[in-house]
Amino acid sequence: MNAIRAAVVQFEPVPDDIGANLGIIRTLSGQAAADGVQLISFPEMCLLGYWHLTRQPASRLRELAQSQDGPAVAEVQQLAMELGLGIGVGFLEAAGDTLYNSYAVCLPDGEVHVHRKLHAFEHEAISSGDSYTVFDTPWGARMGILICWDNNLVENVRAVALLGATVLIAPHQTGGTKSMSPHGMRPLPRTLWDNRHDDPEALLAAVNGPSGRGWLMRWLPSRAHDNGIFVLFSNGIGPDDDEIRTGNAMILDPYGRIIAETPVPDTAVVTADLDLDLLPLATGRRWLLGRRPELYSILTQPSGLERDPRTARHSASPVPDSFRVKDA
Repeated sequence: MNAIRAAVVQFEPVPDDIGANLGIIRTLSGQAAADGVQLISFPEMCLLGYWHLTRQPASRLRELAQSQDGPAVAEVQQLAMELGLGIGVGFLEAAGDTLYNSYAVCLPDGEVHVHRKLHAFEHEAISSGDSYTVFDTPWGARMGILICWDNNLVENVRAVALLGATVLIAPHQTGGTKSMSPHGMRPLPRTLWDNRHDDPEALLAAVNGPSGRGWLMRWLPSRAHDNGIFVLFSNGIGPDDDEIRTGNAMILDPYGRIIAETPVPDTAVVTADLDLDLLPLATGRRWLLGRRPELYSILTQPSGLERDPRTARHSASPVPDSFRVKDA
């Protein structure tokens, strides 16, 4: 089989403790390499923790941030070369005075590819990136990176596919969030996590319910299917400041089928072989052949209703009924 052995991880990062989180990454990466894994993807912002950063002053974020070539990413780069394994990690990036929610994929040949989240809503001091990240790999597959909410906006996944990606690395910190939508996600009660040893079934039901896996099933498989790409979904698990992440780490094939996942609300590594021979006749890839780009200029025309990511993500104001583009 023409395949890449890949793994996705769910774990609970230690807030602000890069050293502790690097230790977890080193241990799990070593185990994955021993299992023949060629690429392992850890969650969004896993080097630092995530949701607690929304409550920190900008000065604190700048203290915690590191550059792309800083010591944290450099250590992961070195680990990737030592193990002969591709490793993806999320971090808070400092680029001069600008901060980004970024994700570095360190390849075993020493190359490092960094994506800056395109729709960053976590903190007013964190800027959004302005470009897609798609690259060739030693395993003969072209890969792309989209971080968390980047994947919810369908145009981004299609753009990555049109740039040649056949594997999408999709690190998240999601599940159990406070959605503004009446039928969206809801926070999980902290008591479910605190009582997980006495009542494991209650927590298991919650993380796989409508605010966890159930929510993912509304949209995630379609990103894989409609674009004919593999999707590597990694996520946090457990307490993340005042929210509970739901895990649900999974790998999807180009038909939108889940080929490996875990329902367990604990640290987990999910591994699968990506059968690249599925790609040529995948339904979504044939749909790409039927595109009529001359009709799609409307997708690049502003409606006048666009908002910055923080406002769009957090505002409780109703969304207008019509997004009609004025010149259409």
